[in-house]
Amino acid sequence: MPCPFPLHIMSDATIRTYSGKRQRREVETTEPERVDEDTCPECGGRLSIDEERGETVCSECGLVVEEDEIDRGPEWRAFDSKEKDQKSRVGAPTTKMMHDKGLSTNIGWQDKDAYGRALSSRQRQKMQRLRTWNERFRTRNSKERNLKQALGEIERMSSALGLPKEVRETASVIYRRALQEDLLPGRSIEGVATASLYAAARQMRTPRSLDEVATVSRIDEMEFKRTYRYIVRELNLEVQPADPASYVPRFASELDLSEEVERRARELLKTAQDKGVTSGKSPVGLAAAAIYAASLLTNQKVTQSEVSNVTNVSEVTIRNRYQELLEAAEVPA
Repeated sequence: MPCPFPLHIMSDATIRTYSGKRQRREVETTEPERVDEDTCPECGGRLSIDEERGETVCSECGLVVEEDEIDRGPEWRAFDSKEKDQKSRVGAPTTKMMHDKGLSTNIGWQDKDAYGRALSSRQRQKMQRLRTWNERFRTRNSKERNLKQALGEIERMSSALGLPKEVRETASVIYRRALQEDLLPGRSIEGVATASLYAAARQMRTPRSLDEVATVSRIDEMEFKRTYRYIVRELNLEVQPADPASYVPRFASELDLSEEVERRARELLKTAQDKGVTSGKSPVGLAAAAIYAASLLTNQKVTQSEVSNVTNVSEVTIRNRYQELLEAAEVPA
């Protein structure tokens, strides 16, 4: 940079000051030497990222530059754009157990702000109006109102019967199919919901007896059975016959019996099934009789009355099935 003043009119001090400023400016404007992050620090080769192992590796010499990198991508894989759009999500996962699949908003019932302070009377009135309108927007037509009531009924009965989440979701899918195929006209919402839950429990191998489901349902037993047969027939549901052994763990647990009794009861039922004794018999009655017989054989005696109260099977049925199981196992009564 040329000096702006002629040298013959500048003093020695001015020349020294100007020279010092020029030297400092040159130091400040000198850029530091950049290091290329895409090249290997050893051989200068090209770096590549191994996403499966979370490493940055040199493609020439194999030097691992970085390891244990965080994978910020999704935990799922997609092989086309349609599958990617289906799996992509934001927020909480969707669920079949809610009529809107959990995609709508929900305003809490607590009249408090974000800091836990109580709202004023005007704010409470405002929040109540918002809840009302939010509820109206969530159920905008008759089908959504129907589905909301039915799924609430399924949730109530499932909770009373102690059924797992998988059974509840399967029951929700069955009810949605029945609603979509227009099977509800002429039948109550509670009836179709009860039939869907019973069919789902049978499909998921966690069955409950007809009496147990009818007890927690709000419809009579005859309507429940009639609706169940209709739903299974119209939807072509594949419902396998209930296995008596699937009732054994629950009955044994409620009677506070040991694992030895449970194992012996399964053996008795397996022997009876192999010999065709269980054909046409109630699976709940067979399970109750197997529990009673196994408890006697293992010296952990329970009375027929106690088994009858837990299994909701009459003592006469327990005695009849008990004799048949022992005869099949060739054990003297």
